[in-house]
This record gives sequence, structure tokens and C-alpha cells, in this order.
Amino acid sequence: MIQLFKTKIGRLRIIGFLEGISLLTLIFIAVPMKYCFDNPTLSKNLGPIHGAIFLLFLLNALSIGIEQKWKLKTTSKILVSCFIPFGTFYIDHQILKKIKP
Repeated sequence: MIQLFKTKIGRLRIIGFLEGISLLTLIFIAVPMKYCFDNPTLSKNLGPIHGAIFLLFLLNALSIGIEQKWKLKTTSKILVSCFIPFGTFYIDHQILKKIKP
């Protein structure tokens, strides 16, 4: 785990994990709490945090994609993954884990 922090790809993988967790928490816990139980507290608190992690993931993915000269298809898949529940976990397993730093 410590080795992940040493490379840009490793940091992107960690950010992707955090982005995936925050998206799933919003979709499956915060939004139902807001609309079913009339309790928007978690949505209000987690929404901006998820937004910041989301932007961090996008910017890092673009930066690394340009730096490592990824194909447009690879970069697009990685960027689209953060819009889909479980997408960042899938991309981590299928693409990011296999890329050499």
C-alpha cells in the first residue's frame, strides 16, 4: 500500500478508490436518506467532498494521460469510469493496475 503513494499511477489508483467509495456512499446511502427519510445532512456534507475528489481524479487522470501519452481510448475510459457506479474499481482492475509507472 505504501508503494502506491510513490508513483503518479499509484496516487491515481488511490484517488479512484476514494472517488468510487464516495460515489457509492452518495448514491446508496446519502440520497435515499435525503429523499426517503427527509434527512439531507449526509448529502450536504458528503456532496462537496465527493465533488473535490471527483475533480482531483479527473485532473490527475488527464495529467498522467498526457504525460504518459496514453491513447485517447484509454484516457476516455478512465475519465468516463468516474461517472459510473463501480466504474473506478473496474478501471483500476482492468487498466491502472497493469500500467507500469
